[in-house]
Amino acid sequence: MIYLDNAATTLRKPECVRKAVYEAMGTLGNYGRGGHGITLETSRKIYEAREAIAGFFGFGNPSGVAFTCNATEALNTVIQGIFDPGEHVVTTALEHNSVLRPLYEMEKTGVLVTVLPADEKGNISYEEMEQAIGDKTRAVVCTHASNVTGNMLDIERIGKLCRRKGVLFVLDASQTAGSVPIQMEKCGIDVLCFTGHKGLMGPQGTGGICVREGVEIRPLKAGGSGIHSFEREHPGIMPGRLEAGTLNGHGIVGLLSAVEYVKQAGVENIGAYEQKLARAFYEGVREIPGVKVYGDFEKKERAAIVALNMGEYDSAQVSDELSCTYEIYARSGAHCAPLMHQAMGTQEQGAVRFSFSWFNTMEEVEQTVRALRELAAE
Repeated sequence: MIYLDNAATTLRKPECVRKAVYEAMGTLGNYGRGGHGITLETSRKIYEAREAIAGFFGFGNPSGVAFTCNATEALNTVIQGIFDPGEHVVTTALEHNSVLRPLYEMEKTGVLVTVLPADEKGNISYEEMEQAIGDKTRAVVCTHASNVTGNMLDIERIGKLCRRKGVLFVLDASQTAGSVPIQMEKCGIDVLCFTGHKGLMGPQGTGGICVREGVEIRPLKAGGSGIHSFEREHPGIMPGRLEAGTLNGHGIVGLLSAVEYVKQAGVENIGAYEQKLARAFYEGVREIPGVKVYGDFEKKERAAIVALNMGEYDSAQVSDELSCTYEIYARSGAHCAPLMHQAMGTQEQGAVRFSFSWFNTMEEVEQTVRALRELAAE
């Protein structure tokens, strides 16, 4: 079996992550609920995870790290928590529905949304982004890399633009956290949303929000917090402000182990290896008769993703043939990114996406290229 759907979730997790989750299942109490030793130890581990994540993203405030169950919850929390009616937001056609759908919901409340178009290669214009920012603009909300093409946005450039214009910069790092270095303070990122189960190689059900001090986000949920129990409103102090209810402590301990593993392996090393695999795959398939590859491969800085189609075949047909005949697991369809498919002209056909991980091999790449050549010949 060859698994090449790592943009959806990494299948293979480091042994230390699996071990950390297993041990946590028999040792953790409920964070913030009680003063006995087990609960206090749980609180220490979760704060250790906050510290690790803050350091990992070049962010100096561990208390500004709030845990969520995934990037979708993180993005919903932020998008629904920072805008007021009449304010304006700029986003892009590269976005996943985890950004687009919450923004469309905010449109119903009177928030103005500008979506920057992408060209056929999946690139946007930074000049158009600057022109789109006006007096009512509250924030730019965008992905770091497209989950369809792998095209990356220049977040340092966007951060400088946002600082110059006096607007917030909210980044969706779902496709890059763990394989691309991200330094929030250096890049001018005010809020970063991430998931734990993709490039970070952590458990599913983990993610979070890193919030710069001074940025106010209204809570998405209210309820138990372990503190201020007699107050009618949910506590306003970070990180509990954005963490109503019991946290996924077992998953967070696994995420901590994953972050430590990634740091030890080196984000740059992981990213370079994954891009090497993706580039070799691209070079192997781009000349196959009938194959069309999407995205801009003239740029070196990319996520390790290659999306393609074979002739006029539906992407699901190609993916099913790879799965059933060769045991190669890729992803077909729209990938929850409708505007990108509109830009590429693949609304009906979708695309077959191959995404690579630290645990894939060059041999797997070569086998997959051979399989696609055989399918094209048929």
